[in-house]
Amino acid sequence: MSHPLHPSSARSDMDEIETLAPAAAARPASPPRASIPVSSSALPPARLPFSAAVPGSVVSAPVVSGSIAVPIASDGFGGPEPASHTLTEPVWDTVRRDLHRVVSNLMLVVFPNPFREDPGKALRDWDLWGPFFFIVSLGLILSWSATAGKSQVFAVAFAVLAAGAIVLTLNVLLLGGHIIFFQSLSLLGYCLFPLDVGALICMLNDSVMLKIVVVLVTLAWSSWAAYPFMSAAVNPRRKALALYPVFLMYVSVGCLIIAID
Repeated sequence: MSHPLHPSSARSDMDEIETLAPAAAARPASPPRASIPVSSSALPPARLPFSAAVPGSVVSAPVVSGSIAVPIASDGFGGPEPASHTLTEPVWDTVRRDLHRVVSNLMLVVFPNPFREDPGKALRDWDLWGPFFFIVSLGLILSWSATAGKSQVFAVAFAVLAAGAIVLTLNVLLLGGHIIFFQSLSLLGYCLFPLDVGALICMLNDSVMLKIVVVLVTLAWSSWAAYPFMSAAVNPRRKALALYPVFLMYVSVGCLIIAID
């Protein structure tokens, strides 16, 4: 229930207001404060939230400090695509390009020339088609030369050559060699080309003396072809540890060529 305002209390409030009003009017005015000019150019541009964006306007997203900008080209991620596409080119173009690379690497490895303009080209443009072809060719030649157990001869020759190349490559890497695994496999496979030629000559002639001479010449040729690449890949103090297993594998292949009858 509401109570009416007491007359005495209302009169006392009015007296207090009348007393304070002259005191407020007699108070001196405070001095004006200096205003600081603010340029409109220093203010950051107003950003509207995405939900309140005006249609047709472009709202720029805030840039986070420390982010890395990756350029994305209009036709691909990170830059333009190469002009040649190997997946859509004709098969003959692919075969011709691979054959050209095999012949080029064969000339660089088997016929080393210290005065060549780019002696390290075979290390950069390595491939595995050439080594695979020479390993399979040597296994087939040895199996054709055998009078019995042709499949066993091919299996033994292929296993010895493939496993030997992998073991020799691991040996070079464990010795601290500065060479890629597949580069070493490629070079060791290309250096089998002279032994392929020697095995083919021995298959066409059954003379033991001719076999020995041909194997010695092709063995020296293969070792000479592998020497510059393997010796340059390891420390000079460990050169013998890297070259001796290579020479031992080629000697075993030469003995296999002579022993096949």
